[in-house]
Amino acid sequence: MENAGSTTYPRCESHKRPLVVGLTGGIGSGKSTVSAVFASLGIPVIDADLLAHQLVEPGQPALNEIRDTFGQRCLTPDGHLNRAFVRQRVFSNNDEKQKLESILHPIIRSMIEAWIAAQESPYCIVVIPLLLETGQTDLVDRVLVVDTPETEQLKRVAGRDGLSHNVIQAIMDTQADRESRLAVADDIIENSSDIASLESQARALHSYYLEISNDN
Repeated sequence: MENAGSTTYPRCESHKRPLVVGLTGGIGSGKSTVSAVFASLGIPVIDADLLAHQLVEPGQPALNEIRDTFGQRCLTPDGHLNRAFVRQRVFSNNDEKQKLESILHPIIRSMIEAWIAAQESPYCIVVIPLLLETGQTDLVDRVLVVDTPETEQLKRVAGRDGLSHNVIQAIMDTQADRESRLAVADDIIENSSDIASLESQARALHSYYLEISNDN
């Protein structure tokens, strides 16, 4: 996403901006599982990837712009986004990738900003897989990284999405490396064990975020 600069949100006695936690991690790291734990605890969660999926539904202006930019082949016969075709285009050509991002990312950022301003929870979770890569850290108060060994990422994504090793590696190569993510993390959830461990770490952070949100 393009960095649109910081945003000042309205504050009043009855409604102040919540503590904003940016949840990020590489593909297959377990971001969706972690965000689901926070959601089960009653914490508002918004996911940039889900917003992107909504924006490319048939009839959406963004999908029309993508078609005009990449050609009719980026659509399936029934008018949906041809994700395999677009994935091949953007992950093999950085210029094409930037074109796609210039269409989607400013809209997604605006949607997230408006959503944050409307929240009344002590804190909220914003899931942005490319939080670092797209300069979005100014949007959040804390960065929470779900950390997973790269070998585990490859195995999980292959089993989940059925993608080839080369395709998965190409996607990972466009993302920040593990060391870079950990270097900017305020909080880390290690996802190298089982679900119970992951949930325990998320619940501990939930208590911590509730505590520090009082100072926000």
